[in-house]
Amino acid sequence: MTPDRSIVRLSEMVAELSPADQSLFSRLFHVSTTVGEVVPPESMFAWIEKQFGSVEAVRRQRIVKVTNLVTLEATLYNELRARRPMEAPAAGDLEAAIESSRGDPFCRPLELTPADSFGRIQGEHCLTASNIAKYDGFHGVVIYDEHHPLHFSRQSIADALTTGRRWAEAAHRSDPQAAYYFFMWNCLWKSGASILHGHAQTTVSRDMPYGRVEALRQAALRYATAYGEGYFADLVRVHRALGLARAFGPVEALAYLTPIKEKEVLLVGPAVDDDFVAALHAVLDTYVSRLGVRSFNVALYLPPLAPVADDWSVLPGALARIVDRGDLNNKTADIGAMELYAASVVSSDPFRVVEALEGR
Repeated sequence: MTPDRSIVRLSEMVAELSPADQSLFSRLFHVSTTVGEVVPPESMFAWIEKQFGSVEAVRRQRIVKVTNLVTLEATLYNELRARRPMEAPAAGDLEAAIESSRGDPFCRPLELTPADSFGRIQGEHCLTASNIAKYDGFHGVVIYDEHHPLHFSRQSIADALTTGRRWAEAAHRSDPQAAYYFFMWNCLWKSGASILHGHAQTTVSRDMPYGRVEALRQAALRYATAYGEGYFADLVRVHRALGLARAFGPVEALAYLTPIKEKEVLLVGPAVDDDFVAALHAVLDTYVSRLGVRSFNVALYLPPLAPVADDWSVLPGALARIVDRGDLNNKTADIGAMELYAASVVSSDPFRVVEALEGR
């Protein structure tokens, strides 16, 4: 761990960049800092020292706010929270819960799950079903053969992505107006998964993409119009300059400066190919084996399945967002009114996340 490389030193680190990289950073991000003061009673001193190391660390807390000026995503980092170690929760209860869920409907999908109107898609390690309570007109489930949701491999991830794409193409053939494909993977209950058995979900939407996907496309288009440069190329360049990127061939894994929640990583690549799968597997394996993550979300933003009037060249051929959803044993939700309506509040330092990816 290198304490001189920390989100609380972001302004100083930006000042150490080349003038060109400083200018690019300022075009993409705004950083501000403030100090929050606390006056604890003496009766709290012992507890504070145990939890945070010293009373002085709590009395004056440095808070860093980073705002993406293109997408208007904003994240608040608390110096005190960013210093906390990342620890894995006890696994005993989780393993017992997963074992007790064997025999659920996803263990017998042909008997206990519905098919889509165009049938099922069979992969090497998975099978599709139709989601019985749909988000959209086409909403499927990619059910993994492996019951345990954390026992994934590079091969099983590749197969899930391939099978999901085949499902989307079948849906598009069934309705050529349904062109906007979305792939998501919710792992365990903190992520929103209602069934423990490993699975991903797929949708294909008509008329226009989902709102947050379209907002990103429009933001990237405005950026290209204003500066004559690609937003994602510049985003990668800034993260590289700060040491917040790791390359997997042509795929860049970014420990994102304005994460929606803990430890968010963006994967930016030209296509969903072997390099992209390797990067996704490396990030998820790092989450589980090095950072103690047990529950996560993965979302893929992908080009439409057929030509459309809008310009999609401003987005990469494959974009993934991966985020930790917190301790499974914590009854408190990780998202509250701040995240829903204001800005994300995050306790993990992206510099520690990118360090965990070293050597992958």
